[in-house]
Amino acid sequence: MRFQAHLLVAACAAKSFISTAFAPSVSFVSKASTSARYISSWTDAPTTSSSESDNVNPISNVQAYLKEPGPVEARNSLDGTVLVSGLVKTTDRTDQTLFDQLNNEESIFSFSKIVAFVDDASFAKKRLLSRSARYTGLLDKLDFVQAEAKGALPTVSQLDGVKSWVAYLDQEPNMLEKVHEIAKIAKQSSSLVNVAILLAGASELDASESLQAVEALKSCGKQYTLVAVGSLVDTPQGKEAYQFEEFGTTEGIIPSTTRFSRDESCRLISELLQLECGVNRALSFAEIYNVNATEVRLVKGLRAAGYSRPQEIDHMIRLGPKAYDEACEAFLTKNPDYAKGYTNDLWWERPEYVEARNKMRERDEEDIARVKDERTLAVEKVAKEWAKREYFRQKMAGAVEASITEEEYTKSVWERAMFEGDIRYRQVKGERFDEVEALADFKAQQERKAAVMLKRAKQEMKDILEAEDLVGEDLKPILDADAEEKKTE
Repeated sequence: MRFQAHLLVAACAAKSFISTAFAPSVSFVSKASTSARYISSWTDAPTTSSSESDNVNPISNVQAYLKEPGPVEARNSLDGTVLVSGLVKTTDRTDQTLFDQLNNEESIFSFSKIVAFVDDASFAKKRLLSRSARYTGLLDKLDFVQAEAKGALPTVSQLDGVKSWVAYLDQEPNMLEKVHEIAKIAKQSSSLVNVAILLAGASELDASESLQAVEALKSCGKQYTLVAVGSLVDTPQGKEAYQFEEFGTTEGIIPSTTRFSRDESCRLISELLQLECGVNRALSFAEIYNVNATEVRLVKGLRAAGYSRPQEIDHMIRLGPKAYDEACEAFLTKNPDYAKGYTNDLWWERPEYVEARNKMRERDEEDIARVKDERTLAVEKVAKEWAKREYFRQKMAGAVEASITEEEYTKSVWERAMFEGDIRYRQVKGERFDEVEALADFKAQQERKAAVMLKRAKQEMKDILEAEDLVGEDLKPILDADAEEKKTE
């Protein structure tokens, strides 16, 4: 299975990797319907002829294979009311990401109401009624409906007037049965048009049972989209490349060790909800870390070329790595003695695309910084609590002078406090590590730091005394840092 193969390569870097691409079941077809809508920042961009890239090697330069970013086809019926179920159940996070994406002004979504279907409406309001929700206009559209029982799905009557339903299922004990239930409810709803389902923690699901769940969605008579991923982790969206397989096949079984970005999973389900290429598709996604994999090179190439996320995902779903591999083979066939021949008229070097790439890079850096800031704040909070407890413990034991304040003590032990905070944070997040080894490394690092500071202080003192001609023979051995190091060795 390709998911297992990529994970094995990630774990065993010394082994070689061979990427076997597969073709999406839906190929790119221009639709003649006048009702089709398009998403693109490049609507007015001219079409690039294939001859422009004939003399450029797509193997060494992915952008030679790519066409100029153009409009991507979006769905109709993405207005009215959208209902989101399965979120806002914990105090660990707000779960606002998906709601923000459904309210994104740059998307094709034009929902007039966004309903949060939750177990506890009062709790959900406290989590979602944030300052950012007010600034983005989400509050003007947000409404809350409480489930009849904890963990229950919306009833047919509760879906009355709803055109799109986004269902979030995270490590549900009977996940596939829930999909069958969603299909049954959707079939009975007269107003519903779109059903999008995000299965998180969907590891090791039986292929035949998964296929039956997909068949149930097909028979519900609605436009469906299903995205299955492994266990969720709080990493920035877009940080890693991804691969996908058809859900309900043996190739689409997600290994139990697979992890996937929470924000990226929300991004995928929201983009596929608005893209025509996501209609009636059920896909398993997995992050891929091998830099030589076709998917990694292609995704990086798309982003480097200035493709927006909708354009990137549309390209991956419609064409995918197979089309890229075919382009590489065609180039080698056509240019067996290729040595040089890059053109000067490269669309991806135009100022507008360079600027787009820079903006995307800045957004990625902001996402990474946000995650880092959140971790730092959490660690600092625990560090302050540890320092406070340690101060009073040492104070009661008489190990701290009465004149030293809590603030002064905290400053003196801050590095150790941050170490303790990081340890607790990693334990809470379930990260695997050796606490004893981590403490030993920390102490060794502190000893090395103290030695460097002592050497620096001795050298500074020696320089001062030598300037005043005050260094006697008795002080030289004491102030000579290099001699002290040799003596220690």
